[in-house]
Amino acid sequence: METNETHAPRRRNAAATRWLLAAALIAASAAGCSQSKHPEASMKAADEAVSVPEAPAAPPGARGGGSEEQAKADLGVLLAYEHRVRIRLAGDKIAARAKAVQDACTGGKFGPCVVLGMNQSGGDDPSASLQVRTVPNGVEPLIAMAGQGEQIADRGIQAEDLAVAVRDNSMRQDRLRREHARLLEFQERRDLKMADVLTLSQRIAEIESQLQAAEQEAAQQQRRISTQLINFDFATTATQESTSEIGQAVREFGGIVASVIAFLIRAAAVLLPLGLVGGIGLWLLLKLWRARRRRKAAG
Repeated sequence: METNETHAPRRRNAAATRWLLAAALIAASAAGCSQSKHPEASMKAADEAVSVPEAPAAPPGARGGGSEEQAKADLGVLLAYEHRVRIRLAGDKIAARAKAVQDACTGGKFGPCVVLGMNQSGGDDPSASLQVRTVPNGVEPLIAMAGQGEQIADRGIQAEDLAVAVRDNSMRQDRLRREHARLLEFQERRDLKMADVLTLSQRIAEIESQLQAAEQEAAQQQRRISTQLINFDFATTATQESTSEIGQAVREFGGIVASVIAFLIRAAAVLLPLGLVGGIGLWLLLKLWRARRRRKAAG
């Protein structure tokens, strides 16, 4: 027959199990809070995670401060570049030029490249737009091929610094992996109750989903840093554009005249009944006024 002394160890083991489960969940939450309360330590840890190995010192006689990559590392920036190029050329050459740039990109003529978007319109005012993403070494050859030097009317470049975003994402992944590992270790205990197992499983699934999203975001950031985006805009020359506008105005002359005449006809159709009703009403008022004057004169 079991006594209270026999059940006492079991109750103590169950209480200890619940206490350990609560402590694990609290510790996981505290790990995330500690990073927000101590940003300097978190920033230092993240810097160590994403830091770039220090390059060897330049020779004593070297000038210019090293390569562009070393300068970026010294500044602590991770830049995502985007180029904007506007090209003006004869309208009949726009389609062929845009197609040539597109084929050079898809064919990997200047390195790995992918076409993200392509729009083209014809008629009297042809135009085309092309968006590609390529490796840094392919940027200048593609721009030179599209504009052929003197045909580039406008060019701009902008860069977004992703260093902070990359560092924050790295810190987030590290925190999630540590929490995931702790919960997996605790889930292997044999003395867990069913409710505790379900709670742990739900939390582990949430962490795995968050970790997957963070890894996808990191891959997207790395893609933006290692490649560059180029937006091409092909348009006709200023002279051809002005000539096209004059020709379009001449072609629209007949339509404008017809629209004005149609408007006048519609206006007459609306005003004619109103004019008739108003004229009859005025004639009746004038007739009554004359009859009243005659009666006054006869009286």
